[in-house]
Amino acid sequence: MSGGLNRDSFQQLLQERDEPDWCRRLRQQAFDAFEQLPMPPRSHEEWRRTDIRLFSFDRFRPAALAAAAADQAEPPLDSVTLRLFDRTGVEGHRSVVDGREVSRSVAEQLQRRGVIFCSMDEAVREHSELVGRYLSRAVDPTYDKFAAAHAAFWAGGTFLYVPRNVVIEAPLHVVSALTVPAAAETGHVLVVLDEGAEATLFIELLSPPTLETGVHLGATELFVGRGARLKLVTVQDLSLNVWNFAHQRAICHADAQLDWSIGVLGSKLSKVNQEVELRERGAEADVHGVMFARQRQHLSYHTRQWHRAGATRSDLLFRGALTDRARIVWRGMIRVEPGALRTNAYQRNDNLVLSDHARADSIPGLEIEADDVRCTHGATAGHVDPEQVFYMQSRGVERDEAVHMIVEGFFTEVIQRIAIPSVRAALRAAVAEKLGFPLAAPEEALELASL
Repeated sequence: MSGGLNRDSFQQLLQERDEPDWCRRLRQQAFDAFEQLPMPPRSHEEWRRTDIRLFSFDRFRPAALAAAAADQAEPPLDSVTLRLFDRTGVEGHRSVVDGREVSRSVAEQLQRRGVIFCSMDEAVREHSELVGRYLSRAVDPTYDKFAAAHAAFWAGGTFLYVPRNVVIEAPLHVVSALTVPAAAETGHVLVVLDEGAEATLFIELLSPPTLETGVHLGATELFVGRGARLKLVTVQDLSLNVWNFAHQRAICHADAQLDWSIGVLGSKLSKVNQEVELRERGAEADVHGVMFARQRQHLSYHTRQWHRAGATRSDLLFRGALTDRARIVWRGMIRVEPGALRTNAYQRNDNLVLSDHARADSIPGLEIEADDVRCTHGATAGHVDPEQVFYMQSRGVERDEAVHMIVEGFFTEVIQRIAIPSVRAALRAAVAEKLGFPLAAPEEALELASL
């Protein structure tokens, strides 16, 4: 069989999977779209600042097929540094390597209350009717060639369903790792919270730092029911040789609350589309992002806050720091539909440039078609303030250490918003590791953030 994401590998994937007919039809429709859709042109506004001319789908095979071809009997989980999160106290945990689940634990009390926490592979077989109501209902498989590729080739991933009025007190944790060279990790995340349900989910996407090449083609679909509350933390720390393309979308119903925190630390190039849709009155969404880029990394996030109903609220804050020859692109949009009165929306992107060769592009936007709304946005980009450095040097702090502490303080305001204390500490440590300096005390970082 020839390599690449093509008709041969697609047919092999279909033959090896036991899935209901409706799922196979969705895959076939997505693959047909994948073959027909062109690569995004540089002339398109969404891709004008992101160069993917060196990327080719022909270079990568589905991770499970690549692992089998490499005669990988057991996924080498130990080759991935799972250092971001202490799993003590969680009520559920899953480890997925190259699209295959290698471990899972779910508290018995959750299972008795109807909570489903499993792989998407198992979900489409064992919970076909439930999954069929939501799969590909948030993320459009025909949005572009990358969305179609994911919808055709997805494997692994995570399904979480929380029944009506069930509250999960402790976090659930998922780690998904790519370890096989020239493989495509295509995990799909589908989260459904029924009316009045509550859950906290932490997802890590990792690869060994030495992985030579690879691609992540992902999709995340979140459905937050009436009065439900979802806290989601996603951290991406892929190798600097791995491409990352993803579509992420949440649909929030009446009085739903979504708290979404994002950490972006790795990958060669990331192009991520993220949207929150506030579909009914009273829905609220808070989105917080931390991005750190170095060497020649390119991180591009396109966010959209879509207010379809009145009396809804959204608050988005992304902060990025970049050094060497790295580049960060953030393009945000607040969309308010006609009749969505009393909308309250805010978006902000701040970037700290640590090198004369690094570059940050911030493009906020508003599309407002309703009266009686409050929508504001802002964006900044700049170098470290020399007065802050001088202030710290005057108190005996070396210049390099002063810069490091200022960067940590810059991120602290966002990190402090993360709902899980252990994740806050872990993300601070991860950023410090990328910067190559020891952590400052939390109170010092908070003081620096207010300077």
